[in-house]
Amino acid sequence: MKILKFGGKSLANGKGIHTVVDIIHDKVKNGEKITVVLSARGNSTDELEEILEKASKNENYKDQLNAFKNYQIEDFENTNFDSEFNTLDKLFEGVSLLGDYSKRIKDQVLSQGEVISAKLVTQLLQKKNIKANFTDARELIKTDEQFGEAQPLNDLSKKNVITHFQKYNGSTVNVVTGFIASNTKKETTTLGRNGSNYTASLLANYLEAEELQSYTHVNGIYTANPDLVPGAKKIEQLSFNEANELAYFGANILHAKTIIPLIEKNIPLRILNTFDRDSEGTVITSEVREKGIKSLSVLENVALINLQGRGLLGKVGVDARIFRALAHKNINVSFISQGSSERGIGFVVNADKSKEAKDVLEQEFEADFQKHDVSAISIEDEVSVVSIVGQDLSTFHKPYNALIKNQITPLLFNNTVNGKNVSLVVRKAQLHRALNVIHGEIFEISKKVNLAIFGHGLVGGTLIDQMLQSAKQIEKRKNIVLNIFTVANSKKVVFDKDGIDTDWKAKIDKEGKSYTIEDIIKFADEHHLENLIAIDNTASVDFTKNYIPLVTHGFDLVSSNKVANTLSFDFYKELRAKLDKNQKQYLYETNVGAGLPLIDTIKLLHLSGENITRIKGIFSGSLSYLFNTFSSEERQFSEVLQEAIDKGFTEPDPREDLCGNDVARKLLILARELDLSNEFEDVSIQNLIPEYLRTGETSSFLKRLPELNEVYQKVKEEQKPGCVLRYIGDLWGDLSQQKGNLDVKLVSVPKSSALGQVKGSDSIFEIYTESYGDQPIVIQGAGAGAAVTARGVFGDILRLADRE
Repeated sequence: MKILKFGGKSLANGKGIHTVVDIIHDKVKNGEKITVVLSARGNSTDELEEILEKASKNENYKDQLNAFKNYQIEDFENTNFDSEFNTLDKLFEGVSLLGDYSKRIKDQVLSQGEVISAKLVTQLLQKKNIKANFTDARELIKTDEQFGEAQPLNDLSKKNVITHFQKYNGSTVNVVTGFIASNTKKETTTLGRNGSNYTASLLANYLEAEELQSYTHVNGIYTANPDLVPGAKKIEQLSFNEANELAYFGANILHAKTIIPLIEKNIPLRILNTFDRDSEGTVITSEVREKGIKSLSVLENVALINLQGRGLLGKVGVDARIFRALAHKNINVSFISQGSSERGIGFVVNADKSKEAKDVLEQEFEADFQKHDVSAISIEDEVSVVSIVGQDLSTFHKPYNALIKNQITPLLFNNTVNGKNVSLVVRKAQLHRALNVIHGEIFEISKKVNLAIFGHGLVGGTLIDQMLQSAKQIEKRKNIVLNIFTVANSKKVVFDKDGIDTDWKAKIDKEGKSYTIEDIIKFADEHHLENLIAIDNTASVDFTKNYIPLVTHGFDLVSSNKVANTLSFDFYKELRAKLDKNQKQYLYETNVGAGLPLIDTIKLLHLSGENITRIKGIFSGSLSYLFNTFSSEERQFSEVLQEAIDKGFTEPDPREDLCGNDVARKLLILARELDLSNEFEDVSIQNLIPEYLRTGETSSFLKRLPELNEVYQKVKEEQKPGCVLRYIGDLWGDLSQQKGNLDVKLVSVPKSSALGQVKGSDSIFEIYTESYGDQPIVIQGAGAGAAVTARGVFGDILRLADRE
C-alpha cells in the first residue's frame, strides 16, 4: 500500500481539487492500493483561525464565516456540510459570548477544515465510481490531552488503524482527515500545524506502507524556497537524517515529526507536485548517496529575546535558569547563543510566546535587576532564522562575508555540535536578500550581480551593448550573471528587476520616467536585489552627489566620470571613509588612460612601499592625435584639429580638450592615488586656446580655427631639429610630502624618446620610482574611444563581480 497525502494548495478550488481527484482515480484504475490523507482546502485553517480571533474580540466575524462556507461549496453541487457548518456556528457564537476560547475549542474549530475536505473528496471520487470511504482520523489516532500539539498514543492508535483497515481494505480508498485526532475522552485534538504530514507518516508506519507520497505545489525539496530564491535547485534524493535536519530547521514542506515514524520502518517519502505529473520529485530514504547536501531553511514567526547584563560575567547557571523558567510555561527555545564575554545571551522563541517569555524571565531575574547584574531583557520581533543545513563551519566565511558586503549583519549566530549546520538570525526585511546572497555562495550556480547604469551616451551605450553581447559567455566562463536592472540618463529611468534587453533604448524613450536616486535605492530594496553595483558613465558634477547615498545603501561604484576624484580633497576623503565604513569598492580605472591598466599599477606600486618619484605622460588621446599628426605632417594646425573633430576624438566643443582641464583632472587623480592632498587649483595648466578665443559660442569658435595656425606653426618651427610637440601632464617634486607639483603643458621632445615615438591617438605614461631609477615603467596604448573606455569600465565591473 502507498499513502498519498495532499496539501491545502493542492486541494484549492479550481484546477487543484480536480487534479487531486484525477490523480487518485488514475492510480486506482492502474491497480494501485492507496490510502489518501488530506489537509484542509486552500487557506481554510488560517481562515478559521482568523474568524475565531474575531469572535473572541466580539468583532463582526459572520461575513468572513459566510465567505468561508461559500468557498467550500461554491464549485460543487449536491454537497452538504450542514453538520460541520452548524458545529462552527455554535462554536463561534459561544466564543463571541464568552469573549475568549480555550485550546480545546480551537482544536474543535480547526478540525472542521479537514473534515470538510475529506468528505468532499470522498463524494467526488464516488461520483467517478471509485469505492471511497470517508475516514475520520479522530476514530483512529488517539492522543494525550495536550490540545494544539497532541502526542499520539502509539499502541492504541496502531490497534485502531489496523482494525479499521482490516474492515475497509482491498479496492476501497480510505480518505483520511489529516492533522486531527482525539484523546481517550473522545475530545478533538490536533497534531500541530502541518500535522497532516504527521498523520500520513503515522498511518504509513502502522500499515507498513510501501511508500508515503506527499503532494504539494512544488516539484520536490529545493536547495531553498524557489519563491524566494529563483536560482534554487531541486534535490533529487535525501537521506532521512538530512531530511530530519531540514524539518527541524524549518523546511515548511516537512513536519519535524514526520520523519521519525518512517525511519522506524524504513519507508521512503517522496515529495511530488500535484500540478506536474511528470516530475519524479524528491525521494527521502535511508540511503545516503551524496555527501554534504546543503539546503537553506527558514523559520519565520519567531522572535529574538536578548538578556543583557554586566553581572552575568562568570556567573554559573544563568542558562539553566532561563531554560527552567521558560520550560515552566511550555515555551520552546529554538536555539541559544552566548557572547564570549558572557555579558549577553540571545535565544529564539515562537513569536506568539515572546511577550510571555519576557515576562517570565523578568520575574526569574527580578533580584538580578535590583543588583544591576541584569540590565535589560528585550524582544526583537521582526526577525527570521536562516539555517544552512549541511554547511561545514570551515567554509562558512564565504556566505558570511557575502552577507556583510551586502550590508546584512546577522543578529545572532549558532552552529550545531557537529559543525555541519549553521543558523543565523536576520531582520525580516533582509530575509529575501539574505537567502539569495547565501544561496549564491554555497551552491555551484551563477552568482547574480545587479547593475544600475547611469548615462547611456557613447561610453554608456557601448558598455550596455558589450555586456548584453557577452552575458552568456561570462555566465558560462565565470558563473556570473550580470543583471542590468536599471538604465538612467539625466532625466529618465527605466527599471526591470529581471534585466533589460536589447530594446532598452526604445524603452527609455517610451516608458522612461523622471526619478531621484532614492527611487533607484527603493527599487533595489523592494526587489531584494543583491550584489549591487552603480556605474557612472556621465560627465556630471551633480551626479557625484549621489555616490555617498549609493554606497551607504549597499552599492559598489564603477565610474568613467573623472569629476568625483577631482572635487575638493574633503569630499575625496569623505567618500573613501564611507566606502571603508560600508565595506564597498570604488573602481575607476578608465578615469586616466581609458582601458590602460595605469591606476591599478600605481596603486600596487604605492601599496607595496615603492617610492614613486615622478609620473609624466600624454594623458589625452584627443591631443595625442592632434600633436602627433601636426608634428609629423606638413599640414595646417586648423586642418588637423578639424580632422580630429570629425573623427570624434574631441568633444563637440574642442575647447574642452584644448583648455587642458581634462588632462589636469587626470593628473590630479594620479596625485591623490599617491596620498597627496593636492587640489585642482594646484595644477599649473597651459591653456592651448588664445585668450581672445576662449569665450563665445562653439559655432563661432569653429569658424575661427584658422586663427590658430600662425600660433602653432611658430611653435613647431622654433623646436630643435629632430623634436616633436607633445601635450603632457607631469607630476614631480618630493612626492613624500603632503603635496606634489603638477604641470600640464605643451613640450618639445626628441622624436626618438618614448614620448616622441607615440603614434595616432595613443596615450603613454612614464612612472619613475626610486628602485627603477632613470628607467621608467612605461604603459602605452589606446587612450581614447568609446569602445576602449567601455571595455575598461566592463573590466572594473567584472573585477567587482568576482569579489562580491
